[in-house]
Amino acid sequence: MSFNLPTETIELPSKGLLYPEGHPLSEGTIEIKYMTAKEEDILTNQNYIQNGTVLDKLLKSLIITKVNYDDIVIGDKNAIMIAARILGYGAEYKFNYNGVEEVVDLSKIENKKLDESLYTKGNNEFSFNLPSSDNEITFKFLTHGDESKINQELEGLKKLKKNESPELTTRLKYMITSINGNRDTKTIREFVDQAFLARDARAFREFINKIQPDVDLTFFPSSSNKSISLPIGINFFWPDVNLS
Repeated sequence: MSFNLPTETIELPSKGLLYPEGHPLSEGTIEIKYMTAKEEDILTNQNYIQNGTVLDKLLKSLIITKVNYDDIVIGDKNAIMIAARILGYGAEYKFNYNGVEEVVDLSKIENKKLDESLYTKGNNEFSFNLPSSDNEITFKFLTHGDESKINQELEGLKKLKKNESPELTTRLKYMITSINGNRDTKTIREFVDQAFLARDARAFREFINKIQPDVDLTFFPSSSNKSISLPIGINFFWPDVNLS
């Protein structure tokens, strides 16, 4: 017997511009279902919680559109997560920050505005001239698949060098697709490790933050006039979930 389950179509921050023609997300939307008891089982699965895969298992279960989850760019994944929380448990999100209970209306979170003049439909590659060294790089926005590879590499590096955490440089190695026209992976990694000036890296990060498709998770705590990124964990989906 089949059952009718309500679904919603979500607008993606990327507007589908980063996906090739014919890709399930190239139209800029994705369909997800409302949460059921099955998804609550996922949220309380201790194995998923302990190995850090619980949120991805949840989103995979909710997505109706036939898409390879690894293809989804991170900004779009964040939008899906916000929409899933609203559909599952409502828009009001309560949490403690610095000992103060904060309340955020998730329905007011908006996608960042895109400068579409910088995008070529179906192409996830952009160029940037490093201002201090005058090297030209091309780069892409990371997908879930890229993030998984980065996490695996960082776990391996942690075993070799327990006191080091090269997260920034590792992410750069996956984002950069060429240096001065050279697409050789070894050359890119050597550039990041040996020749990427700190001031260039900062300028690059600022450029990324400016043009990257995402949801605006800026949050101003009651106890501060400085903004932070909205804290999101397992309790984001179910405040009463038992983590013990």
